Amino acid sequence: MSPSSIDDQLATIERSRTIRRIATVLFVVLVGVATYYGLQFIRFEWRSLLINLSGGATFLNGFFPVDFVDFTLYSKDNEITGFDAVIASFANFPDAFVDSFASQRTSLVRTSFVTLLLGFLGTVIGFPLALGFGILGSERVTPFPLNFLFRGTMSAIRSIPALVWVFIYAPLVGINPSGAVLAVGTDTIGNLGRLFTDELEEIEEGPIEAIGSTGAARSQVISFGMLSQVSRSFIAWTLYILEINVRIAIGLGIVGAGGIGFYIDSMQGVRAYQRMAAGIVMVFFIVVSVELISSRLRARLRPGDHGGRGLVDVLRGLGDYRRWLGVNPEREDTSDDS
Repeated sequence: MSPSSIDDQLATIERSRTIRRIATVLFVVLVGVATYYGLQFIRFEWRSLLINLSGGATFLNGFFPVDFVDFTLYSKDNEITGFDAVIASFANFPDAFVDSFASQRTSLVRTSFVTLLLGFLGTVIGFPLALGFGILGSERVTPFPLNFLFRGTMSAIRSIPALVWVFIYAPLVGINPSGAVLAVGTDTIGNLGRLFTDELEEIEEGPIEAIGSTGAARSQVISFGMLSQVSRSFIAWTLYILEINVRIAIGLGIVGAGGIGFYIDSMQGVRAYQRMAAGIVMVFFIVVSVELISSRLRARLRPGDHGGRGLVDVLRGLGDYRRWLGVNPEREDTSDDS
C-alpha cells in the first residue's frame, strides 16, 4: 500500500471522527434546548422546589421509625409497633399468618399476598390468548399480510397501559381486584404475545422441514416443528412477564384495585406515614424477591443464559419505569414494533 493511500485512509478516519464529534455536540445541545423549553412549557418552578426542600426533609422524617404494626392481625390486635411486630409475628408462626390470610381485615401480609395473586392470575388468564395471538402473529404460521391482523391487535393492546385498562373495565366489574386481574390479563396478551411472535421468527427451518416431509398435518408441524423449539423460551418469557405483572399490580392498587398499593394509599390517622413506610418496604421486598426467583428460573430455561441476575442488578432495575408500565425493555431495543 502506497504512502498516499495510507494518508487518504487516515484523513478519511479523521473526518469521520470529526463528524461524529460535531454530531454528538449538536445532539447534546439539542437535548439541552429541548429540555429547557420543555420545562418552560410545563411551567416547572425551580424556585418553589428549592424553597420547599427543607419542608420535604421534614416530610421524609415523618416516615421514620417505620411502623409494622399492621404486619399481621396478631401484631395489629396487640398493638406491637415497629420492627418488633415482624419478630412477634414470626414468633407466633404459623398462627399469626394463617389468621391474617383467613380474615378479610387489612394486614401487610394479606395485602402483599393479594398483590402476588393479582399478578399471577392476570398472567394465567392472559397466557392462552397471548399464546394464540403470538403463534398466529408469526409469518411462519399465518401468511403475510394476514398475520398483521394479530400483530396489530397486540400492538393496540400494548399501546394502552394496564393503568388505563383497569378504568376501561371499571363499568363492568368496578375498580377492585377483579378489574385489576382483567387489566393485567389484557396487558399480558399484548406483551407476552409479542414475545412469543418474536421467538417464532427466530427458529430454525430444519426441524420444520423435517416434520413437514413426513406428511404431517399443519397443526403437527406447528406443534412439533415450531413450538418444540421455543417451549423453554416461552416459559422463560412468561416468568419474565410475571415479574412485570407483579409491579403493575402494585401500581393498580394505588388507584383502588386492592393489594399492597391500596394499603399504602389508604393510610390515614396516627402514624400514617410510618405505616405507609412499612408498606413501601413490603413493596421493595415483594419486587426484589419475585425478580430474584424468576431470574434464577429463567437462567435455567433460556438457551445461552448461564446465570440469573444478582441482587445488585435487580436493585438497579427498580428504577426502570418501563417495567412498572408493562413495557418489555429486554425486547424494546432489539426488535422493531409492528
